[in-house]
Amino acid sequence: MGFSTKQVHAGVRPDPVSGSILTPVFQSTTFVQESVDQYLAKGYSYSRSGNPTVAALEEKIAVLEDGAACTCYSTGMAAIQAVIQATLSAGDHAIISDVAYGGTYRLCTTVYARYGVEFSFVDTSDPDAVQAAVRDNTRLILTETPANPTLKLTDIRAISDIAQAAGIVHAVDNTFLTPFYQRPLELGANASIHSTTKYFDGHNATVGGAVVADSDALDEKIRYVQNAAGVIMSPWVAWLTLQGTKTLSIRLERQSANAVTIAQFLESHPKVTTVRYPGLASFPQFELAKSQASGFGAMIWFDVVGGVQAGKQLMDSVELCTLAENLGSVETLITHPVTMTHADVEAAERQRVGITDGLVRLSVGLEDVDDLIEDISNALDRI
Repeated sequence: MGFSTKQVHAGVRPDPVSGSILTPVFQSTTFVQESVDQYLAKGYSYSRSGNPTVAALEEKIAVLEDGAACTCYSTGMAAIQAVIQATLSAGDHAIISDVAYGGTYRLCTTVYARYGVEFSFVDTSDPDAVQAAVRDNTRLILTETPANPTLKLTDIRAISDIAQAAGIVHAVDNTFLTPFYQRPLELGANASIHSTTKYFDGHNATVGGAVVADSDALDEKIRYVQNAAGVIMSPWVAWLTLQGTKTLSIRLERQSANAVTIAQFLESHPKVTTVRYPGLASFPQFELAKSQASGFGAMIWFDVVGGVQAGKQLMDSVELCTLAENLGSVETLITHPVTMTHADVEAAERQRVGITDGLVRLSVGLEDVDDLIEDISNALDRI
């Protein structure tokens, strides 16, 4: 089956009682057992350990990623946490992309570092740098590509080869492109991580996360953490995400087409100093973007003349674009990472990895692209 067919039908079956075409919301704490000797005969006992609505979403995402199995979580950060807990113990070492979501950086440096886990934040766009960072106690390489917010890419195949040779788990945060455009497991990664809050939901309605494993053995380790830590997705969130996922490809195609047009407009504007979008020929890793993904996504970043103050004025001047911290929704969202998504990353570290004070992140939505360009153009005229 093609991707669009799978995103509609995978994991979803008519309800055997009513014939409902939509998976019911099984809003139940517990599930009645036939007898002690037939415990778990129907597969469910307590919703922390498994729920039919959540299981439908897990099956759908696993199919879309071509993975062995998927686990879903209360947030994207809970998904990251599950991977860390399933692969690392005190005294272990992990390599993390030096450009990553601020919450990932915060979790590693302020939580797990306190428990004796060592982290190296490495430029994973350079395989030689990754190879040099590998230690005898390295157990996890966590890459984010495209990276948030600079869109720097990691060669998934090259890093997977390094990880495989050393017996290290390679997990990829695939939130920005989703399996519609990029499938890390097909490129040798062991796990693909998502904030389902973003493109899977697509409507600013939920918060959730998912991890797709390439093997049942890895899935069992991650699933154990999901249950033991209780970082589960609720049935209602799973139901909403199931509906959003059915239109993932259509939304991403439109959002990406809008993003290309907006990026080209920004690149030609005299008040814009830098534009980065993987679909532009000027993007430093344009060839890699074409080779490991089937599309370029809907995320753009740019700097404006006048630096941080001009950037703030721009974001305060837009009317159609919305100043907010999410991404991947049908609405176009504009964000200032230094004061919003990456505020917990130290200033020196932000500067080191290219998150400048004036960087503006744009998550392009489904609006008519001419209206978006007019809104951004009017805002640029005000700075």
